[in-house]
Amino acid sequence: MDRAAPLDRRALLACGLASATVALAGCSSTKAATSATSPSPKTHPTTPAAAFARLMEGNKRWVSGDLQHPDRDPNRRQLVAQAQEPFGAILSCIDSRVPPELLFDTGLGDLYVMRTGGEAVGPVVTGSVEYGPMTSGTPLIVVLGHQRCGAVEAAYKSFRDGKPLPGNLQAIVKALRPAYQQAVREGGADPVETMARAQVTLTATDLRSNQDLAPLVGKGALAVVGAYYSLDTGKVEVLTGAPS
Repeated sequence: MDRAAPLDRRALLACGLASATVALAGCSSTKAATSATSPSPKTHPTTPAAAFARLMEGNKRWVSGDLQHPDRDPNRRQLVAQAQEPFGAILSCIDSRVPPELLFDTGLGDLYVMRTGGEAVGPVVTGSVEYGPMTSGTPLIVVLGHQRCGAVEAAYKSFRDGKPLPGNLQAIVKALRPAYQQAVREGGADPVETMARAQVTLTATDLRSNQDLAPLVGKGALAVVGAYYSLDTGKVEVLTGAPS
């Protein structure tokens, strides 16, 4: 059997160059396709309506289980290491089942979060809530109560039975007195639930109308929303103040 004639060197080089060109073209096409299909990063919300929409979109994902876990990687950590610009401030309960960053599907640098028993407020807490809107233009505050709140239930029973709670727990009870009084006036089948919702609306109203935040609300730079979280469904219900 005759041996095949050796390939011309120039033919081999030409073949190699052609193959390399095809490979590079394929690589470029793949990169272009990947770039075209990669989602573009979301813009930072700068208005009350946009910030509120971002939170509610995140809560819908929490309810459905279609979570994105945004802003939770080393790149984000490095990005916010030197400065932060949260688009929302959340005042919520200390309850372990109500973590705002999770139930709104947010991440590092997205939210200021203040947590107290039953969303009880005082000068330090109010100052903490005011910090973002007054120093960096945070456009949204959410007061977030929740279903079956143990702090509210304990306060309700303390008032009803005339038995103070021990230690500094009584300070929470005193802070929730207006909500208890409103719940007594309103009545209803579940007075603790009524009191929990009243605490949200009263606190949101107080924040919205205080001397430091009211001017921001008045010119449309800030919205103060009262909301309520269902432990059963994971859904956040808006009670008052949703921006249009």
